[in-house]
Amino acid sequence: MTVTYTWWKDATVYQVWPASYKDSNGDGVGDIPGILSTLDYIKSLGIDVIWLSPMYDSPQDDMGYDISDYENVYPKYGTLEDMDKLISEVHSRGMKLILDLVINHTSSEHKWFKESRSSKSNPKRDWYIWKPPKYDAEGNRHPPNNWGSYFSGSAWKYDEATDEYYLHLFAESQPDLNWENEETRNAIYDSALSFSVQEGY
Repeated sequence: MTVTYTWWKDATVYQVWPASYKDSNGDGVGDIPGILSTLDYIKSLGIDVIWLSPMYDSPQDDMGYDISDYENVYPKYGTLEDMDKLISEVHSRGMKLILDLVINHTSSEHKWFKESRSSKSNPKRDWYIWKPPKYDAEGNRHPPNNWGSYFSGSAWKYDEATDEYYLHLFAESQPDLNWENEETRNAIYDSALSFSVQEGY
């Protein structure tokens, strides 16, 4: 009988939150060079995999889970070159690197959402989930349904500019992407997934 080793079932994983890990330049925020400086220590613990919480560019409303650019690193954490070095150095020590890639939603500061909310006729309007208001008998405006956000309150945020609500299952600054839209899926594959693969992430 041949037993196939499945690394992700048995690996010992060490999670790193970049902001609160090691600060290499004294600005009060952890960074990728700080992580690099501790790789030998992490390896000495018997770690197989480093799980890196979001390091993409972000307004940081939700510790990086609100990504504004899938193709850049949050400047306080470092640069793309720093990420390249981190990947290389992790692999050279026989460890793996897993990134938290958030593709359920983006930041409201992402260029896609800025275009989407600009008008109902914008080509990217349907890249996010928009719905018209509901009105009661007295003419009071209400969200499309009673869905709640994981962060409390309604999962719908009213946008006065276009008189519609957008869906945010998390924070108001994290509008949900519309995965039913093929253009949206392809953009995510190209910007978030393909870019990460090309960069070796």
